[in-house]
Amino acid sequence: MSTILIVEDEPKLALLLQDYLTAAGFQACWVDHGDQALPAYQQHQPDLVLLDLMLPGRDGLDICRELRQLGHVPIIMLTARVEEIDRLLGLELGADDYICKPFSPREVVARVKALLRRTQAYAQAATPDAASSPADSQHPPGAALHIDSDRYLATLDGQVLSLTPVEFRMLRTLASAPGIIFSRDQLLSQLYNDHRVVADRTVDSHIKNLRRKLQAIRPEDDIIRSIYGVGYRLELD
Repeated sequence: MSTILIVEDEPKLALLLQDYLTAAGFQACWVDHGDQALPAYQQHQPDLVLLDLMLPGRDGLDICRELRQLGHVPIIMLTARVEEIDRLLGLELGADDYICKPFSPREVVARVKALLRRTQAYAQAATPDAASSPADSQHPPGAALHIDSDRYLATLDGQVLSLTPVEFRMLRTLASAPGIIFSRDQLLSQLYNDHRVVADRTVDSHIKNLRRKLQAIRPEDDIIRSIYGVGYRLELD
């Protein structure tokens, strides 16, 4: 049974989410103050966090930043501040998804299930046997980058890249045509299944995040090249 931590200061909304998640087979715990979020995370070790943006005490942005430093727990932000969406999904904070208020509790449950399916499949795939399996993989000829779309798994030089779903889709798009320049619009069209509208700078944030993870394995290589005024291309020897 997966555990969901709800960090939300509106009691009626939090209890409604808790009821729907429990009915869907999850164990749901709830705190209503930003200062309680990190202790609750340490206590319950949740499989996913539903995190409100506006909280008393520490706000959701600060909490999200610290959770990212602690690990890779999936985070869905709950927000009524549409102008913050790019920051939520960008490099600095790295939330996995967001839901705008007001929302349907059924939609929240559906998003939770979908995100857990992706992250759990990724974790199962990131084993030595799965990572070395050539089945269903895509990679540029002669390169050591392997991409498995069924498992949402990417490896470089045999090492698993810990990517968010958005980062995985961006890397998959670039790897589909190495050396070809992709514009920001082309990359944006591949990032989000619901075709949400986001700013161009969101692409730049995800590119920076991808570069950091690729360079952790190949520190001397600039695998994703910026083409000024045009876009980005993947270069692998």
